[in-house]
Amino acid sequence: MPLAACSSGSKDELKKVRIGEVTRSIFYAPQYVALSKGFFKEEGLDVELQTTPGGDKTMTALLSNAIDVALVGSETSIYVQQQGSEDPVINFAQLTQTDGTFLVARKPVPNFNWNMLKGSTFLGQRKGGMPQMAGEFTLKKKGIDPQKDLNLIQNVDFANIPAAFSSGTGEYVQLFEPQATVIEKEGKGYVIASFGVESGKLPYTVFMTKSSIIEKNPNTIQKFTNAIYKAQLWVASKSVDEITDAVLPYFQDTDRSIVLNVVKRYKDQSSFATDPIVDEQEWNNLQDVMSAAGELKQRADYKKLVDTKFAQKAIDTVKK
Repeated sequence: MPLAACSSGSKDELKKVRIGEVTRSIFYAPQYVALSKGFFKEEGLDVELQTTPGGDKTMTALLSNAIDVALVGSETSIYVQQQGSEDPVINFAQLTQTDGTFLVARKPVPNFNWNMLKGSTFLGQRKGGMPQMAGEFTLKKKGIDPQKDLNLIQNVDFANIPAAFSSGTGEYVQLFEPQATVIEKEGKGYVIASFGVESGKLPYTVFMTKSSIIEKNPNTIQKFTNAIYKAQLWVASKSVDEITDAVLPYFQDTDRSIVLNVVKRYKDQSSFATDPIVDEQEWNNLQDVMSAAGELKQRADYKKLVDTKFAQKAIDTVKK
């Protein structure tokens, strides 16, 4: 496989690493910055990016060696462990630190109160996925039982949720960007709250790989993490306009004004992690969210599924 292969050519030959991202999303802006600004190449890596829609498909691709690194929610590594994997999936570099979804209403809601949702038809996300779990966690925190207090719809495929809402399904919907902004611009809905703000900090989207790959390729994993940290520092220090221009090549079918609005929204609510450390407190918060959703058989040991040494070394060595 590319990551495990040794270079046989010149010293300048780049090591190939295949990333599988769970979806193409402006939410992952620092990853696209690492690519567009050449931070991976600076570290001697030739990164091939592919989109593997859905956490299950992304994890299957990683476990079958179709990709080397997965960008996906940390809950997937816990699901793999719960199934008894002999080669655990290790979280080594965090990219986003909040949920990325927003509450969108069909009509403007002045002075919004979460209790207004009671009795409404709510178009939610896939059961067991992180967006739905973070959404339910927030609703319960606000005193709402999603199963009893809402007419909860969860049988719509992830990719079809925005279209279903636009065509009249539901009074409220939980949406990622840029769909939330697109629906606002079309006058078909209004963003009234952020699940990311309400559910708190989580290791929401993390770069992970198999333990066996880390053992064979620690230097490559370190270089990869260094590049991500360089991108995180760049995103933290640059304007929304500059970040938008850096990620725009990966969203050529999306209007620049929409990308700009989404970058601003995520940057303002601190969704982009500012370093690659997967924090233990955030890890525990993630498991609280999973437990509240009934998706956690038993607590997963942070030290067994998280390796922070690459992130820590990146923080200690990358020039700021």
